[in-house]
Amino acid sequence: MQETSKQYNDVIEKCRSLYINKLKDYGAAWRILRLPSLTDQIFIKAQRIRQLQQNSTRKVDEGEVSEFIGIINYSIMALIQLEKGVVEQPDLSTDEAIALYDKHVAVAKQLMEAKNHDYGEAWRDMRVSSLTDLILQKLLRVKQIEDNKGKTIVSEGIDANYQDMINYAIFALIHINETT
Repeated sequence: MQETSKQYNDVIEKCRSLYINKLKDYGAAWRILRLPSLTDQIFIKAQRIRQLQQNSTRKVDEGEVSEFIGIINYSIMALIQLEKGVVEQPDLSTDEAIALYDKHVAVAKQLMEAKNHDYGEAWRDMRVSSLTDLILQKLLRVKQIEDNKGKTIVSEGIDANYQDMINYAIFALIHINETT
């Protein structure tokens, strides 16, 4: 479990670094995105990963790694939007945006640790393609919840689905790092 925690932190450090650099380039322009727009961005990335996994020919020289990082960062942005609401103009300083990022990563990591305890790190025996499929399934669930105006009868909410997507994408990146 300690190895998983270290690997998790290593992946997050790469994602966080990219997030910070994009904040420096663009500010928090993403704050104007409505939740379905963020969900669609994540969906596009997950679909691309699935296509990369199924097709041997690539026309764009980007692999799965950058797409999984995008899923993680967009999912964190979505969690921030759920917490703060959508705005008409960017309203977060770089420091505030980073603090919110770190807050949501901490919650996702705590969830991962609890589930890893209960499931015995079953994800380690999963394929990256299965993790991709689980992310796509979570996205379809989120889209349905969004279409239902956020209402669920017995299911977990949108936030739990984004947290799971973060963790599945991190697990996929850990697997990819272990095989390269």
